[in-house]
Amino acid sequence: MSTTTGDSKQRISMLKVLNPFHIWALGVGIVLVGEFMGWNFSVAKGGAYGSLIACWVIGLLYTCVAMIDSEVTSTVAAAGGQYTQAKHIIGPLMAFNVGLYLVMAYTMLEAADALVVGDLMKSGAEALGHAGLDTKPFVVLTIAFLAWLNYRGVFTTLTLNFVITFVAFIAILVLFLAVEPANPGAVLKHKELLTDLPYGWIGVVASLQFGMWYYLGIEGTCQAAEEVRSAGRAIPLGTMGGMMTLLVAASLTWYICAGLMPWQYLGQAVTPLYDAGTLVGSTKLQLLLFVATAFAAIASANGCINDASRAWFSLGRDRYMPVFFGAIHPKYRTPYRSIIFLVPIAVSFAFTGLLDQVITFSILSGLLGYTFMSINIVKFRKMWPLGSIHRGYIHPFHPLPAITLLILCSATYFATFLGYGTSLLSILAFYIVASIWFSVRRYKFVKRADQFTMPWPRPKGY
Repeated sequence: MSTTTGDSKQRISMLKVLNPFHIWALGVGIVLVGEFMGWNFSVAKGGAYGSLIACWVIGLLYTCVAMIDSEVTSTVAAAGGQYTQAKHIIGPLMAFNVGLYLVMAYTMLEAADALVVGDLMKSGAEALGHAGLDTKPFVVLTIAFLAWLNYRGVFTTLTLNFVITFVAFIAILVLFLAVEPANPGAVLKHKELLTDLPYGWIGVVASLQFGMWYYLGIEGTCQAAEEVRSAGRAIPLGTMGGMMTLLVAASLTWYICAGLMPWQYLGQAVTPLYDAGTLVGSTKLQLLLFVATAFAAIASANGCINDASRAWFSLGRDRYMPVFFGAIHPKYRTPYRSIIFLVPIAVSFAFTGLLDQVITFSILSGLLGYTFMSINIVKFRKMWPLGSIHRGYIHPFHPLPAITLLILCSATYFATFLGYGTSLLSILAFYIVASIWFSVRRYKFVKRADQFTMPWPRPKGY
């Protein structure tokens, strides 16, 4: 959006106010809810051991994502993250699809978070003797309040995320200490509860789908690239630091829950860490886990609103979507129209109550984006070799991370097909139809000459 003063034209831009701690809070804040719910559906697919294997295998997938993203985003420092990367490196159709992947992945994740908040409030009410509480008002209130917070400014939004994410992470550490890890058998019953793989290795493969929930969303740190003071420093530090935090939290979460609950129950629990806190028998610990679960879901929804709105805003600013959505608030410097537009979409999906289906939509949208990254980084290195442009971070061992990422994405597609084949085909059909719509209806509005905003030399070979 632009404002005009006399004969001059000034473009309103977003404020550069964020530092590495905010980037950490954005990435970990979106993802940490996956340690409080969702990951345990992998236990239902492959048993407790299968879920642990999925945790570490998918951890490798996301480590590749974090390394690749840190290099490209610290170089292409603009709102839209992977969408902006696709726009500069591959082309408009890929950029449109990647932007749509981002919007849908974060909006679905936001809906899942709101569902968790509603279910948690219902569980708390039942514990106090008030059965039959309607969860829908809590869903609407959560999304509406966080949308208002995002509307008012990114600094306050992500500062809040840092505080409540830190509290949620500390709660996992407190629970870990409370189950006496140095005294096996006293509280944790791994010896009695852990069994062999109930469905064999095919179950382990199937568990990869929900193993993504341990880390889904860490790539959202890229969406803040236009609002950090130093992208070359903040993006790599915040993203890689966040990934290390999540690897620790995921391993501790599995260790605690697998030692307290049979895999048959754990595989279908809505809030497994809260249930674990309840089983320890401490009222204070139960209250802490209740608050931490709510904080984790709120932090995740908060970050998702931030990221989805930036991706949608970028699509509007570049005319991939109506330019109406490319506006920035003149006072708060936020993409306010995009924030407001996505609220009813998130509420609608949350009202379905289908947590596993909403999670699957988010996972598959994210997975499509990760597949693009493996192709994108190879093309990026070929077009602008090391030394031709300044990079804030250079990830090591190229092209091994890209190859590993592509192999693990392929395995996860197969895992999703095993349990949610219809959903997989439906989502792919949705994106194919969207691509046709873009090619026929929107491509004519895109100004190719305005797409390349980076001061780079001509690509090698062009």
